[in-house]
Amino acid sequence: MASRTAPDSLRWVQDLLNTLDIETGEDALTADGGPGGFLRAHGVPEPGPGRGELGELQELREALREVCLAHTAGTAVPEPAARTLDRLFAAAPLVLAVRPDGGAALRPAAGLGGAAYLTARIAAGIATAVADGTWKRLKACEAHDCRWVFYDRSPAGRSRWCSMAVCGSRAKMRTYRARRAESE
Repeated sequence: MASRTAPDSLRWVQDLLNTLDIETGEDALTADGGPGGFLRAHGVPEPGPGRGELGELQELREALREVCLAHTAGTAVPEPAARTLDRLFAAAPLVLAVRPDGGAALRPAAGLGGAAYLTARIAAGIATAVADGTWKRLKACEAHDCRWVFYDRSPAGRSRWCSMAVCGSRAKMRTYRARRAESE
């Protein structure tokens, strides 16, 4: 099976979204080290004093998960999630950096740290992914007890589950049993 890992531009989004295992309830953002452990593991500068990192990261994570679910279903992004992301991205400004080779890239504005820095990095990654056409391939598993985020590398871009062997098989078995129960 092809890798379900997102391209570099979307890796930070996928990493943040998969900090929560919905099936077990385990949240890496509240585990040992808390949000600081996750941020340090991603090389994020320390936040300023008094920042509510955990709540901000969880809010960002769940709004982005709604976007990925919309990608899976082929529907519009729910308005509350869009408003949340607008607010969080507005508080995490980007600047355009011109490289010596003449290329350019978005990067977090100077002085950002913690959740704001991560939010800006994610915004820059999304902008790159929109430009190269990969953004809508970052999806959340359709299984209500999973919602794991994966990158859809299928030729048609229509994958609905993180794993056909697990979540897809369970969904097909539920559908089969429901149809069988209807016919009895």
